[in-house]
Amino acid sequence: MPQPAEQFDKWVRRSHAAPNSEVRLVCLPHAGGSASFYFPVSKELAPAVEVLAIQYPGRQDRRHEPNIPSIPDLADQIFAAVRHLDDLPMALFGHSMGAVLAYELALRMQDAGLPSPVRFFASGRRAPSRYRDDVVHLGSDAEMVAELRKLSGTDSAMLADPELLEMIMPAIRSDYRAVETYRYEPGRMLDCPVTVLTGDNDPRVSIDEAASWDAHTTGPMELRVFPGGHFFLADQSRDVIELLTERLVRQSALTPVRSRAAG
Repeated sequence: MPQPAEQFDKWVRRSHAAPNSEVRLVCLPHAGGSASFYFPVSKELAPAVEVLAIQYPGRQDRRHEPNIPSIPDLADQIFAAVRHLDDLPMALFGHSMGAVLAYELALRMQDAGLPSPVRFFASGRRAPSRYRDDVVHLGSDAEMVAELRKLSGTDSAMLADPELLEMIMPAIRSDYRAVETYRYEPGRMLDCPVTVLTGDNDPRVSIDEAASWDAHTTGPMELRVFPGGHFFLADQSRDVIELLTERLVRQSALTPVRSRAAG
């Protein structure tokens, strides 16, 4: 069985040192995404916040490892990698599939009797209880590429390169299978503050579906709506970083504000 340090090194990437930070933000990527997606977030938040990004198997430096097409299995291994990080308060940020994984990770922290996240950021994902009949993972490669183009989260040049597509498609399909077959367990509730971020023109998440995260925590919830589609994070990066800074640095992470304000 891998030791904690081995598990950490396999799953976690730290782009910028933040030795004097008072809070840690663990970031989980979207389907087909990698830890490098959060490099700009780490750069902007350091050194006030230590940002750790999760690297899923089957991509980049882990491309030779088998993919894990199950949210519970992914969450179990991520939890094993970060559960020993108890020297700083921990916040979680997940985008799209990453939000589902962050939710499951937070539940595992609670079940283990560990401190709950000081804040959970759910970005670009409907609440776990809001289902759609998504079957992208069952489609052809061409259909999957069309979906990626629609969401505008993958470099168009990469999608046009057959060799690169051959390399990345197994991980993308595995991730889509994981999130599209995921079903949450009714009755399990977070007990931490939740900040939900969504785009006002996201084809995969309505504002109502995003607001339904409120039913998944006993803590306060705020909904922030940004201009843009599924990857509003890229176009609204300045405002997103400002929100993270406000919640994690300027405002005590342990003193959340209840809000439904859009903007």
